[in-house]
Amino acid sequence: MKIRIFDDLPMMAKAAADHAAEVILQVLAERGQARIIAATGISQIEFLRELTARHDIDWAAVEMFHLDEYIGLPVDHPASFRRFLRDRLIAKTGIKKFHLLEAESGPERVIATVGSALKSAPIDIAFVGIGENCHLAFNDPPADFETEEPYLIVNLDIACRMQQVEEGWFVDLGQVPMQAISMSVRQILKSKEIMALVPGSRKALAVKVCVEHGISPTAPASILRTHGNTTMYLDCDSAAQLSPETGRRAS
Repeated sequence: MKIRIFDDLPMMAKAAADHAAEVILQVLAERGQARIIAATGISQIEFLRELTARHDIDWAAVEMFHLDEYIGLPVDHPASFRRFLRDRLIAKTGIKKFHLLEAESGPERVIATVGSALKSAPIDIAFVGIGENCHLAFNDPPADFETEEPYLIVNLDIACRMQQVEEGWFVDLGQVPMQAISMSVRQILKSKEIMALVPGSRKALAVKVCVEHGISPTAPASILRTHGNTTMYLDCDSAAQLSPETGRRAS
């Protein structure tokens, strides 16, 4: 796994967006269409602002898959990941082919439908984040590293749910759904390329654990180190607890 560290969030977001655009443009030039996985949350906001400002990408030729979504949360709720993607990616680019996880009811049906589309062809690039509890998508620890199912119904642990409150998406813990649909770990790893965007001091310990400790289901995002084409984007705050040796290896 390659690690890139930047002085601040704007620099990190710009570099990550340039990287993402380069990959998408190359795939479009070679094959005429591209398939991506999009993540949500605070870690993605600046990155998506930069990426959607690009006018050289033919978004009509890009197919997007949704990483995860709360079960039972209305699409108009401020924390809805469908709303996040509609507002910050779909509406800004005019992307026409997208697969959102409509998880208000019947999650098993959604998993079957979107999962079938996801498995139909390889993913060119996946954008992901890392939770404060080291989760990858909504695969909280201990994550299932074995299942080949593209999507799972998962139970959200208290640390994950409290992060959502502390980031301002919900007023209190009682409002945070207890279950979600999440893309599985192995499905994420099937992507040809992965970009992990992890800014902010709140993620510093998780970054250290995932980068410098053992690869384990108790730190789900640590599995990214087994993927041959993953780049982790950090700012100085999220990289603050990394060892000097790791910092020297980072570009």
